[in-house]
Amino acid sequence: MIFKQLFDEESSTYTYLIADEKSGKAVLIDTVKEHTAEYIELLNSLDLKLEYVLDTHTHADHISANGELRDLTGCTTLLGEQSASVCIDRGIADQEVISIGDIELQMLHTPGHTSDSYSFHMEIEGQHYLFTGDTLLINGSGRTDFQNGSAHQQYDSIFNKLLVYPEDTLIYPGHDYNGETQSTVGKEKRENPRLQVSSESEYVEIMHNLKLPNPKLMDIAVPANERCGSS
Repeated sequence: MIFKQLFDEESSTYTYLIADEKSGKAVLIDTVKEHTAEYIELLNSLDLKLEYVLDTHTHADHISANGELRDLTGCTTLLGEQSASVCIDRGIADQEVISIGDIELQMLHTPGHTSDSYSFHMEIEGQHYLFTGDTLLINGSGRTDFQNGSAHQQYDSIFNKLLVYPEDTLIYPGHDYNGETQSTVGKEKRENPRLQVSSESEYVEIMHNLKLPNPKLMDIAVPANERCGSS
């Protein structure tokens, strides 16, 4: 497996490249439009063919490169079937599996941050990986106060769909604002302050009292991402 974690400083977004060395097929997760040329350069340098561009949800803090990458490479764009996107090639469904050569990536519908939020699971040689988007962050979790978000649904997604994986499962989030690059299920169970709750209602109360300002690009990014990056 070829695995690269890329970072956009403006939005603190992590983008992930996963590729099967044998077939040369690749997927990019949560791309940022401003880095399109860098993605193409990386793919070419590794002699990879981009099969899919996959977003964990409709982003509100940056514009996805999915449309531009499709135009440049002929890849397939994927987003949760619950999204309002009018341009993606296909919606993904809970428990669906997509193949990148010999690598299988399982789609997990994990709503709460948004109604179309998905996490992605893969297992390579006994090691589990979770790409959690904004559903579960390192020492945090994504806000639930817009885009059909729900703290109740997020509690279920985190505790009943993500934290059920083995303790050493590697967690790769959609963002980090403190320089952290990865975590594990066990570490988040023990140390994530949002998860040190005894009930769903306690978690919901925390999320309802965050009082965060809207993302500064929200009014631009959401409609643009519903059109695959077009303004």
